[in-house]
Amino acid sequence: MGFSHLGLFVCAYHVLVLGVLASASSRNLPIISFDEGYNKLFGDDNLMILRDGKSVHLSLDERTGSGFVSQDLYHHGFFSASIKLPADYTAGVVVAFYMSNGDMFPKNHDEIDFEFLGNIRGKEWRIQTNVYGNGSTSTGREERYNLWFDPSDDFHQYSILWTDSQIIFYVDDVPIREVKRTESMGGDFPSKPMSLYATIWDGSDWATNGGKYRVNYKYAPYLAEFSDLVLHGCAVDPIEQLSKKCDKTQSSESVPTGVTRLQRIKMDSFRKKHMTYSYCYDRIRYKSPPSECVINPQEAERLRVFDPVTFGKGRRRHGKHHHRSRGSQAEATSI
Repeated sequence: MGFSHLGLFVCAYHVLVLGVLASASSRNLPIISFDEGYNKLFGDDNLMILRDGKSVHLSLDERTGSGFVSQDLYHHGFFSASIKLPADYTAGVVVAFYMSNGDMFPKNHDEIDFEFLGNIRGKEWRIQTNVYGNGSTSTGREERYNLWFDPSDDFHQYSILWTDSQIIFYVDDVPIREVKRTESMGGDFPSKPMSLYATIWDGSDWATNGGKYRVNYKYAPYLAEFSDLVLHGCAVDPIEQLSKKCDKTQSSESVPTGVTRLQRIKMDSFRKKHMTYSYCYDRIRYKSPPSECVINPQEAERLRVFDPVTFGKGRRRHGKHHHRSRGSQAEATSI
């Protein structure tokens, strides 16, 4: 029986996990220790668990990057971490906090991404979000933004809400992007169980001005710090393909389910001030916008002032995993 039938078997408590007050704060959710929810992915000593057991340091040096992965697969839920990014010269450095099932489904994987793109000295980190479904890497749905703070100065919370009808990205409880499932998207909306990953790696070939500015290991090691780890959803047994446990414990009322009126005002303000690229307006990549796009002429005009974005043209972007490349087409070319 395939994963497409998982909806029939998701535990009864799934509704309790996700069907709660939209206005609640996610900050009341239980924080788990690293050993409770995660395993090392790669990086040897470049992954360090702090003494409290709830904080993790990932570093990148000339030898390797590093990363960790959730012990369980999840079918929908709320996933969050406080992250502090490396400072100073960070061009070519990529820090990622994302969900994926690429190891289980290499040809038709799903993915929900936060990617943090480093920069040259004096230029700010940029943040990129993306959604893939059913291997839809040729229709990547990238958006890119600046932030209203320096993410290397202190910890900030980055969160993903994933339900069967929507995906919402949050920064410090402010929703910055909402992806609603539409009938026309079909399998492009992530639907199969995924693991949660966090990585730091060398994206010199594409991450800063299309590869013009590369990682300079004179400034290594590059250190990304993670804390306040939240895994709140229905875990899925990868063999039986059934939901083996749902997080129905305390604080489930703190999981958001949508964007409130006040949050929408904040989201609209963020997007007007800080969004620098949206796939919906990429005429080089798409002759006509993907079906779910709603074109706003004012937004299109505002985005035109930013430097143009160059896309793949046959080049493959190096994947987040240390052992595998994946085929996202978007490349960040403006700094």
